[in-house]
Amino acid sequence: MNDYRRAKRRKINLNIEIFDTMTETSIGKLSNLSETGMLLIMHQPLMNDALYQLRFRLPDNSGVERSVEVGAHELWADDAAAPGQVWTGFRFIDVAPADLAFIRDWVDEPGSQYV
Repeated sequence: MNDYRRAKRRKINLNIEIFDTMTETSIGKLSNLSETGMLLIMHQPLMNDALYQLRFRLPDNSGVERSVEVGAHELWADDAAAPGQVWTGFRFIDVAPADLAFIRDWVDEPGSQYV
């Protein structure tokens, strides 16, 4: 199977919670991350084709967590195998340059696994 994505996606082996900054509520967990978007596992679907302001925390290479905020466009959602869970794909539409550089370095970190 060929994968035509332009950016490599790091598989997430941590429990990284995603928050909607407008409502300050947790909306799901991070499944994989690239510099251009992310895949979440959620307990309920969001509004299809909508824009969101999201926040999550990633550990740097010394283990210190850094908060990252992104503007994201919900591209698709699909029921997961587990009842009541939904896979949701987002593309980033707005990321501060420093946060983008941090995401890029985090995805490229030695020892990372990719999807």
